[in-house]
Amino acid sequence: MTLYRSAGYASFGMAAFLFVVFCAAPAARTSAEEVVNVYSSRKPEFITPLLKVFEQLTDIKANVIYAKSDLVERIAAEGANSTADILLANEFSQLVAAKELQITQPVMKPLLAERINFAYRDPGGYWFGLSRRARIVLASKTRVKQNSFTYEELADPKWKGRVCIRSVRHPYNIILIASLLAHKGEAWTEKWLRGLKNNLAIKPAGGDRTQAANIHAGKCDVALVNTYYMGAMLMNDKKPEQKEWAASVKLIFPNAADRGSHVSISGMALAKHAPNAANGILLMDFLTSEPAQFIYALENHEYPIRDDVAPSKLVSSWGKLKSDFVPLERLAKLSDKARYLVDQIDFDVVRSAKRSQAK
Repeated sequence: MTLYRSAGYASFGMAAFLFVVFCAAPAARTSAEEVVNVYSSRKPEFITPLLKVFEQLTDIKANVIYAKSDLVERIAAEGANSTADILLANEFSQLVAAKELQITQPVMKPLLAERINFAYRDPGGYWFGLSRRARIVLASKTRVKQNSFTYEELADPKWKGRVCIRSVRHPYNIILIASLLAHKGEAWTEKWLRGLKNNLAIKPAGGDRTQAANIHAGKCDVALVNTYYMGAMLMNDKKPEQKEWAASVKLIFPNAADRGSHVSISGMALAKHAPNAANGILLMDFLTSEPAQFIYALENHEYPIRDDVAPSKLVSSWGKLKSDFVPLERLAKLSDKARYLVDQIDFDVVRSAKRSQAK
């Protein structure tokens, strides 16, 4: 069964939609005293609705600690006394750090391996993807005429003084640079970084949404961002200026004609000292079920980790994503080299560049 968002679903609201998709699901009834402890770096509004359904289906209470960062370090500091069962990570580097600190344990469940592409899970079962996001190019609708792009092209001198980017030391950019190392090698990637730095319009600063604001303000013409920020801006009723930013740019999937766009993940891992490991694995199974996958990706404006679950109508409207399938486990091993190259050229230290003529 493949789930699609329709006008009917959208009009129900979250609670009604959850009821519709889960009401037919058989409940695995357990003791009311059972719990699962979740440490989550994802915002509560993105995960709480699903956890409530999980509780209703299983009678397992989900206790959640939310924090934007430092959850990996917290679990490590707690050691064998940690109450964490599941780590829900907002981005891939947290999963890598958790494995390196040896605070997760392998889950060798065939069903998870069947549901999740090998590129988006640890081969040893130490972490699994939950949703996908592509690192794409946003371009000014009025100042950029072309509708295709490659990552390689961002270092072309024709873009001198026209590129915006957040700090390249941010994990979103480090893992992209690691993908270029995987495809092109160290010498080429260093040259690319120098070319990209030379093309920057302003010093790297802010987050991905900041780059869309910069394009809207005419400070630059193109920027690298994650796809889900486009959805977050378009749907932001509390800050309508972000809708204006999004309306001023077009979303382009880089390298669509060859290897595909770089893709990273949010994900999950089972804690090494999980006191309720069986319940944690049950939650992992639930979060990768078809209905949960659709809703999780819908709320985050991301792509489901499962190939057999369709993205939302909004995400689908951006066009077909062709993914670069270099295993993330390989990119994790190249991340230190990526950080080294960034530091070697002092990437984030930028002088103002003379703007080339818009094309």
